[in-house]
Parts: sequence; structure tokens; C-alpha cells
Amino acid sequence: MNKKINNYLIIVLLTVSHISTASEQGDNTRQRISSGSKWEDLAAYSRAIVDGDWIFISGTAGTNPETGKIPEGLEAQMDQIFTILENTLAEADASLEDLVRLRCYIVDQKYVMAMSKKLHEYLSDIRPANLTIVTQLAVPDALIEIEATARKRN
Repeated sequence: MNKKINNYLIIVLLTVSHISTASEQGDNTRQRISSGSKWEDLAAYSRAIVDGDWIFISGTAGTNPETGKIPEGLEAQMDQIFTILENTLAEADASLEDLVRLRCYIVDQKYVMAMSKKLHEYLSDIRPANLTIVTQLAVPDALIEIEATARKRN
């Protein structure tokens, strides 16, 4: 057999073997995490998706899941958001230390410094990549919404 074709067959066999092993180990699993919010069914989304080692957390406002209310003030809303993020990450067998990216959506530029101070409080040693956008939010009375991506460490 031609050496080039023989090498190609070896690569194909190794690839098939790797795919088969990954399937057997459950590496191709996708897990949905739900908060039980009525909005998840209405808007067809999940609180988070775990895909292998990656965790994708939907935009999170500071709504208290027990009361359905949003606390007043940016700092109180961010404390609630980080409680939700921590709980969601824990359900995915991860923690804030696994965060790699945040997207912060705020309703007014005047909140940037207060938001930054609060992010520093929670993430000073972690320092994930971050994008901040000033925009209108879908949740009434929400001043901030945070979307997060994490990667579990092995």
C-alpha cells in the first residue's frame, strides 16, 4: 500500500477511535439547568447550558426567585445576580473561579463605576474577560443584567 494512503488510514482510525471513546465517556453531553422561571418556558431558554466543560449562563437580572421582585439599587441587584450565578455554577459543578467571560448590560452609563466596584468585590482575583453595554433591559426596574461563560477546570 502507498505510504501516504497508509498514514491517512491510521489518522482516520485514530480519529474514529477518539470519537468513540469520547462518546463512551459522555463528553458529548449537553445538560440544561433550569431556575423554574415561567420565562424560561415562555421564551424557550434555559438558565444555563453545560456542554462538556463549558457553562453558558443566560442573561441574569437581580430578580429574587422567591418573591419575583427586583431589589432597589444597583449594588443590591448585583448581589442578587451573583447569588444566582453562584447557585447556577454550583449546580454545574463549578464556581465563580471558573468564569472566563462576562457581558454586563446596564441601563445608564452613570452605573459603570458602581458596577466596576461590585465586580471587583466578587471577581478581583478571577478577572474574566468583560464587555459592558449600555442599553434598555427587558426586565422592568432592572438596572443591570449579566450573562456569563465559564469553563470547568479539570
